[in-house]
Amino acid sequence: MSATVLVVEDEPQIQELVAVNLEHSGHEVLRASSAEEAEAAIRAALPDVLVLDWMLPGESGLSLARRLRADARTRDLPILMLTARAMEQDKISGLEAGADDYLTKPFSPKELAARIKAVLRRRAPQLSDDAVEMEGLRLDPATRRVTAGERRLALSPSEFRLLHFLLTHPGRIYTRAQLLDQVWGDHVFIEERTVDVHIRRLRKALEPSGHHRLIDTVRGSGYGLRAD
Repeated sequence: MSATVLVVEDEPQIQELVAVNLEHSGHEVLRASSAEEAEAAIRAALPDVLVLDWMLPGESGLSLARRLRADARTRDLPILMLTARAMEQDKISGLEAGADDYLTKPFSPKELAARIKAVLRRRAPQLSDDAVEMEGLRLDPATRRVTAGERRLALSPSEFRLLHFLLTHPGRIYTRAQLLDQVWGDHVFIEERTVDVHIRRLRKALEPSGHHRLIDTVRGSGYGLRAD
Protein backbone atom coordinates (compact mmCIF):
# COMPACT_ATOMS: atom_id res chain seq x y z
CA MET A 1 0.00 0.00 0.00
CA SER A 2 1.59 3.26 -1.15
CA ALA A 3 0.21 6.63 -0.14
CA THR A 4 1.12 10.30 0.08
CA VAL A 5 1.70 11.11 3.75
CA LEU A 6 1.98 14.64 5.12
CA VAL A 7 4.08 14.61 8.32
CA VAL A 8 3.44 17.65 10.53
CA GLU A 9 6.19 17.73 13.17
CA ASP A 10 8.26 20.68 14.43
CA GLU A 11 11.16 18.64 15.87
CA PRO A 12 13.53 18.14 12.89
CA GLN A 13 15.01 14.87 14.16
CA ILE A 14 11.62 13.28 14.80
CA GLN A 15 10.26 14.60 11.49
CA GLU A 16 13.19 13.02 9.65
CA LEU A 17 12.86 9.73 11.54
CA VAL A 18 9.17 9.48 10.68
CA ALA A 19 9.70 10.54 7.06
CA VAL A 20 12.58 8.15 6.37
CA ASN A 21 10.75 5.17 7.83
CA LEU A 22 7.59 5.93 5.88
CA GLU A 23 9.60 6.29 2.69
CA HIS A 24 11.17 2.90 3.38
CA SER A 25 7.61 1.56 3.62
CA GLY A 26 6.96 2.82 0.09
CA HIS A 27 5.09 6.04 0.87
CA GLU A 28 5.66 9.46 -0.63
CA VAL A 29 6.30 11.85 2.26
CA LEU A 30 5.61 15.58 2.49
CA ARG A 31 6.85 17.61 5.45
CA ALA A 32 5.51 20.54 7.46
CA SER A 33 6.72 22.09 10.72
CA SER A 34 3.60 24.01 11.70
CA ALA A 35 -0.16 24.07 11.21
CA GLU A 36 0.30 26.98 8.80
CA GLU A 37 2.75 25.01 6.63
CA ALA A 38 0.47 21.97 6.78
CA GLU A 39 -2.51 23.96 5.54
CA ALA A 40 -0.48 25.37 2.66
CA ALA A 41 0.56 21.84 1.64
CA ILE A 42 -3.04 20.60 1.90
CA ARG A 43 -4.30 23.50 -0.20
CA ALA A 44 -1.76 22.61 -2.90
CA ALA A 45 -2.71 18.91 -2.97
CA LEU A 46 -4.75 16.79 -0.60
CA PRO A 47 -2.53 14.05 0.90
CA ASP A 48 -3.79 10.52 1.49
CA VAL A 49 -3.08 10.64 5.22
CA LEU A 50 -1.90 13.17 7.80
CA VAL A 51 0.54 12.33 10.61
CA LEU A 52 0.01 15.18 13.05
CA ASP A 53 1.85 16.28 16.19
CA TRP A 54 -0.20 17.95 18.93
CA MET A 55 2.45 20.39 20.17
CA LEU A 56 3.23 22.75 17.29
CA PRO A 57 4.41 26.37 17.19
CA GLY A 58 1.42 28.67 16.93
CA GLU A 59 -1.76 26.72 16.34
CA SER A 60 -1.88 23.28 17.95
CA GLY A 61 -2.36 20.05 16.03
CA LEU A 62 -5.58 19.50 17.95
CA SER A 63 -7.02 22.77 16.69
CA LEU A 64 -5.90 22.00 13.13
CA ALA A 65 -7.59 18.58 13.28
CA ARG A 66 -10.87 20.18 14.33
CA ARG A 67 -10.77 22.66 11.44
CA LEU A 68 -9.92 19.97 8.92
CA ARG A 69 -12.90 17.92 10.07
CA ALA A 70 -15.17 20.97 9.72
CA ASP A 71 -14.12 21.57 6.09
CA ALA A 72 -15.95 19.57 3.42
CA ARG A 73 -12.76 19.15 1.37
CA THR A 74 -10.76 17.64 4.25
CA ARG A 75 -13.57 16.06 6.26
CA ASP A 76 -12.57 12.52 5.27
CA LEU A 77 -8.80 13.03 5.38
CA PRO A 78 -7.29 10.22 7.51
CA ILE A 79 -5.52 11.72 10.54
CA LEU A 80 -3.11 9.93 12.85
CA MET A 81 -1.91 11.94 15.82
CA LEU A 82 1.70 11.26 16.87
CA THR A 83 2.43 13.07 20.12
CA ALA A 84 4.23 12.97 23.46
CA ARG A 85 0.95 13.65 25.27
CA ALA A 86 0.19 10.23 26.69
CA MET A 87 -2.54 10.80 29.32
CA GLU A 88 -5.85 9.04 28.75
CA GLN A 89 -7.69 12.37 28.58
CA ASP A 90 -5.24 13.60 25.93
CA LYS A 91 -6.01 10.58 23.78
CA ILE A 92 -9.74 11.11 24.24
CA SER A 93 -9.37 14.79 23.28
CA GLY A 94 -7.38 13.87 20.17
CA LEU A 95 -9.93 11.32 19.01
CA GLU A 96 -12.82 13.68 19.76
CA ALA A 97 -11.07 16.38 17.70
CA GLY A 98 -11.22 14.06 14.69
CA ALA A 99 -8.09 11.89 14.79
CA ASP A 100 -8.64 8.38 13.44
CA ASP A 101 -5.81 6.98 15.56
CA TYR A 102 -3.49 8.20 18.32
CA LEU A 103 0.11 7.05 18.84
CA THR A 104 2.37 8.32 21.63
CA LYS A 105 6.10 9.07 21.61
CA PRO A 106 8.47 7.28 21.89
CA PHE A 107 7.06 5.08 19.15
CA SER A 108 7.99 2.10 17.04
CA PRO A 109 8.42 3.02 13.33
CA LYS A 110 7.01 -0.40 12.41
CA GLU A 111 3.92 0.24 14.53
CA LEU A 112 3.50 3.67 12.94
CA ALA A 113 3.59 2.10 9.46
CA ALA A 114 1.08 -0.54 10.55
CA ARG A 115 -1.24 2.08 12.07
CA ILE A 116 -1.13 4.13 8.86
CA LYS A 117 -1.96 1.03 6.84
CA ALA A 118 -4.92 0.28 9.12
CA VAL A 119 -6.21 3.86 8.97
CA LEU A 120 -6.00 3.89 5.17
CA ARG A 121 -7.77 0.54 4.94
CA ARG A 122 -10.67 1.99 6.94
CA ARG A 123 -10.76 5.50 5.50
CA ALA A 124 -9.39 5.01 1.97
CA PRO A 125 -9.74 1.35 0.94
CA GLN A 126 -9.03 2.29 -2.70
CA LEU A 127 -5.41 2.82 -1.63
CA SER A 128 -5.11 -0.69 -0.23
CA ASP A 129 -3.32 -3.54 -1.98
CA ASP A 130 -6.07 -5.92 -0.87
CA ALA A 131 -7.97 -7.61 -3.70
CA VAL A 132 -11.66 -6.77 -3.89
CA GLU A 133 -14.42 -8.81 -5.51
CA MET A 134 -18.10 -8.36 -6.33
CA GLU A 135 -20.32 -10.89 -8.11
CA GLY A 136 -17.36 -12.63 -9.70
CA LEU A 137 -15.64 -9.41 -10.75
CA ARG A 138 -12.23 -9.36 -9.07
CA LEU A 139 -9.70 -6.53 -8.98
CA ASP A 140 -6.22 -7.15 -7.59
CA PRO A 141 -4.19 -3.94 -7.06
CA ALA A 142 -0.98 -5.90 -6.37
CA THR A 143 -0.96 -7.50 -9.83
CA ARG A 144 -2.99 -4.79 -11.61
CA ARG A 145 -5.36 -7.47 -12.89
CA VAL A 146 -9.12 -7.37 -13.35
CA THR A 147 -10.81 -10.70 -13.96
CA ALA A 148 -14.33 -12.05 -14.38
CA GLY A 149 -14.08 -15.76 -13.71
CA GLU A 150 -11.31 -17.03 -15.99
CA ARG A 151 -11.58 -14.00 -18.28
CA ARG A 152 -9.07 -11.19 -17.91
CA LEU A 153 -10.46 -7.74 -18.66
CA ALA A 154 -8.34 -5.00 -20.24
CA LEU A 155 -8.61 -1.61 -18.51
CA SER A 156 -6.58 1.56 -18.88
CA PRO A 157 -4.88 2.91 -15.71
CA SER A 158 -7.63 5.50 -15.27
CA GLU A 159 -10.42 2.95 -15.65
CA PHE A 160 -8.58 0.64 -13.24
CA ARG A 161 -8.42 3.36 -10.56
CA LEU A 162 -12.05 4.30 -11.18
CA LEU A 163 -13.25 0.71 -10.86
CA HIS A 164 -11.11 0.20 -7.74
CA PHE A 165 -12.70 3.22 -6.09
CA LEU A 166 -16.23 2.13 -7.03
CA LEU A 167 -15.67 -1.46 -5.87
CA THR A 168 -14.41 -0.26 -2.49
CA HIS A 169 -17.31 2.19 -2.07
CA PRO A 170 -20.44 0.35 -3.27
CA GLY A 171 -23.99 1.51 -2.68
CA ARG A 172 -23.29 5.23 -2.87
CA ILE A 173 -23.58 7.75 -5.70
CA TYR A 174 -20.64 10.11 -6.25
CA THR A 175 -20.75 13.34 -8.22
CA ARG A 176 -18.32 13.88 -11.08
CA ALA A 177 -16.37 16.35 -8.92
CA GLN A 178 -16.06 13.81 -6.10
CA LEU A 179 -14.86 11.12 -8.49
CA LEU A 180 -12.30 13.49 -9.98
CA ASP A 181 -10.97 14.28 -6.51
CA GLN A 182 -10.89 10.67 -5.34
CA VAL A 183 -9.58 9.00 -8.50
CA TRP A 184 -7.47 11.67 -10.22
CA GLY A 185 -6.63 13.87 -7.21
CA ASP A 186 -8.06 17.24 -6.22
CA HIS A 187 -4.96 19.04 -7.53
CA VAL A 188 -5.56 17.79 -11.09
CA PHE A 189 -7.64 20.24 -13.12
CA ILE A 190 -9.58 18.44 -15.83
CA GLU A 191 -13.14 18.76 -17.09
CA GLU A 192 -15.84 17.00 -15.06
CA ARG A 193 -17.19 15.51 -18.30
CA THR A 194 -13.98 13.49 -18.46
CA VAL A 195 -15.61 11.25 -15.86
CA ASP A 196 -18.46 10.50 -18.30
CA VAL A 197 -15.93 9.37 -20.92
CA HIS A 198 -14.18 7.02 -18.50
CA ILE A 199 -17.48 5.62 -17.20
CA ARG A 200 -18.49 4.80 -20.79
CA ARG A 201 -15.13 3.12 -21.43
CA LEU A 202 -15.36 1.21 -18.17
CA ARG A 203 -18.85 -0.03 -19.03
CA LYS A 204 -17.64 -1.16 -22.44
CA ALA A 205 -14.71 -3.04 -20.87
CA LEU A 206 -17.08 -4.80 -18.45
CA GLU A 207 -19.69 -5.69 -21.06
CA PRO A 208 -18.18 -9.06 -22.13
CA SER A 209 -18.73 -10.46 -18.63
CA GLY A 210 -22.03 -8.66 -18.01
CA HIS A 211 -20.65 -6.66 -15.09
CA HIS A 212 -21.40 -3.33 -16.78
CA ARG A 213 -24.85 -3.62 -15.18
CA LEU A 214 -23.24 -2.99 -11.77
CA ILE A 215 -22.48 0.63 -12.67
CA ASP A 216 -25.32 2.85 -11.56
CA THR A 217 -26.06 6.23 -13.14
CA VAL A 218 -28.27 8.80 -11.46
CA ARG A 219 -29.03 11.56 -13.94
CA GLY A 220 -27.98 14.94 -12.59
CA SER A 221 -26.22 13.35 -9.61
CA GLY A 222 -23.43 11.03 -10.62
CA TYR A 223 -22.27 7.42 -10.63
CA GLY A 224 -21.83 4.52 -8.27
CA LEU A 225 -21.75 0.74 -7.98
CA ARG A 226 -24.87 -1.19 -7.06
CA ALA A 227 -24.48 -2.67 -3.58
CA ASP A 228 -26.61 -5.68 -4.46
